[in-house]
Amino acid sequence: MKPVARIFLAACFVLAASSIAQARPEPQKDYLSNLEADKIRDAETVNERIKLFLTFAEDRLKKFQYELDHPSSNRHSDMLNSLLNAYVGCVDDAADLIALGIEKQDNIRQGVDLMVTRTKDFLTTLEKLSTEGAEREIYKENLDDAIEGTRDAMNDAEKAKKRVAPPPVRRKN
Repeated sequence: MKPVARIFLAACFVLAASSIAQARPEPQKDYLSNLEADKIRDAETVNERIKLFLTFAEDRLKKFQYELDHPSSNRHSDMLNSLLNAYVGCVDDAADLIALGIEKQDNIRQGVDLMVTRTKDFLTTLEKLSTEGAEREIYKENLDDAIEGTRDAMNDAEKAKKRVAPPPVRRKN
C-alpha cells in the first residue's frame, strides 16, 4: 500500500471515530437505573419527565426511610448517603427541566404545580428526619444538602408558576 493511501485511510478512520464519539447518546445519570433512564428518554413531554424525576426522588426517599428502619449489615452509611444524593439529583434534574421548559416556552404548568406540591411533602419528611431521624450523624451533611436543594427547587417552582405561559383559552363565538 502506498504511503498516500495509508494516510488517507488513517484520516478516514479518525473522522469516522470522531463522528461516532459525537453521536453518542447522553450519558446515563449514575443514580438512575437502566430502566429509569429509559423511561426518562422515552417520555414525550417535559411534564412527563418532571413527573418521572419526582417519582424517582420519592422512591429514593422511601428507600432511605426503609434503610433507616431496617439497617443492612454492610455499607449501611454508604447506602444512606447514596440514597440522599440520588434523591437530590432527581429533584435537581426536575428543577432543571422546569427552567428549560420556561426557556423554550413549553406548556409545563402541570409539571410546575406537581413540583410545588411534591417538594413541600419532601421537605416535611426531610425536616422530620433532621430532628427525629436515627443515626443522624452518619448522613447529616447530605441531609442538609437535600433540605437546601429541596427548598431551592420549591422556591424556583413557585417563581416559575408566575413565569410559565398560561394555558390557551378558547373563545366562545
